[in-house]
Amino acid sequence: MSRPAPNCAQNGSAAQTGAGRPLNPEGGWPPEGSWPVEVSIITPMHNEELCVREFHRRISAALKGLGASYEIVLVNDGSTDATPAIIRELAAADPHLVGVFLARNRGQCTAIYAGIQHSRGKYVVIMDGDLQHPPEEVPSLIEKIREGYDLVKGVRQKRQESLLLRRIPSLVANYLMRATSKCDVHDMGGLSCIQGDLARSLKLREGQHRLIPALVYGQGGAVCEVPTSAPPRFAGKSHYGIGRSVDVLFDIVLLWFQNSYKQRPVYLFGRISLWLFLLASLTMCWLLYEKIFLGEHMGTRPPFMGAVLFYLASLGFMSTGLILELLVNTYDVVSGNMPYKVREIVRGDFPDPAPGSLPDSLADPRD
Repeated sequence: MSRPAPNCAQNGSAAQTGAGRPLNPEGGWPPEGSWPVEVSIITPMHNEELCVREFHRRISAALKGLGASYEIVLVNDGSTDATPAIIRELAAADPHLVGVFLARNRGQCTAIYAGIQHSRGKYVVIMDGDLQHPPEEVPSLIEKIREGYDLVKGVRQKRQESLLLRRIPSLVANYLMRATSKCDVHDMGGLSCIQGDLARSLKLREGQHRLIPALVYGQGGAVCEVPTSAPPRFAGKSHYGIGRSVDVLFDIVLLWFQNSYKQRPVYLFGRISLWLFLLASLTMCWLLYEKIFLGEHMGTRPPFMGAVLFYLASLGFMSTGLILELLVNTYDVVSGNMPYKVREIVRGDFPDPAPGSLPDSLADPRD
């Protein structure tokens, strides 16, 4: 488990874009570290008419007991039941509630991303609306992240879901994600609390809400986990199916690729290309030896065709690595992503230089 450095900066965001913070009267973003509320709750809602009111009641009680300023961002993800009407009803009565309505159903990750980008809190809590993430657990995560962590993850204990359809696939997926990301979090999909500016700097694509701890850890963030309970769903029907496990597998493969060889595709594909080239060359040497010394014909033999295919595959992998390298470089330039996270900056208190003490090359030319 990663621990934060002493006097860890509480607002150590990987990108200084200001995304998600409200505009000041002059029309620009307020100073870094300026938040209207301390806690933003982000909850996607898709056909959760039986859960919305109970979720709102319990999360409101938990946050009032915490004694922190807060907002509750409910994202309606294209619901076709009474969920949108209930959110509007609750928002009319509760100034802490913010309803974000998506034009159509876009999936859990997109709904979470939309909620994060519309949040204003110093800390962002991501949780489900079916009450399998108990609202009463949120204060413990807030207290922990106040110690200076970048992300605090709730690890679900004694889960009461289907062993075959949910728990075993979850154990396997979490093990693979820990192995590929080196992030020692045992439950990537549970309740999460993240530094707000860091959360708003993440560029999530479909399915990547399951990778948030690994993404934060990969940027150098300090992460930890706390145990949480895992009660059964309050009401309604689960939207999770066994088919989603296939999507998780692809996410893990992508995570492994992104973390391989210092995020340089040419290192990965170049090594594959080199091994294929060596294998093809050894096969050709063997065939030439048999041709010269044993008189075996080589042009129509299967090993000869296999060696030719290995040469072509080697060329293809090397070309793919070079193309991906150019695409990654272009993406980094366009997005402004940095491959590191600055936790703290320390500057010495140097006295102002005496007049005339600067060398001519550093003196102000206007003097």
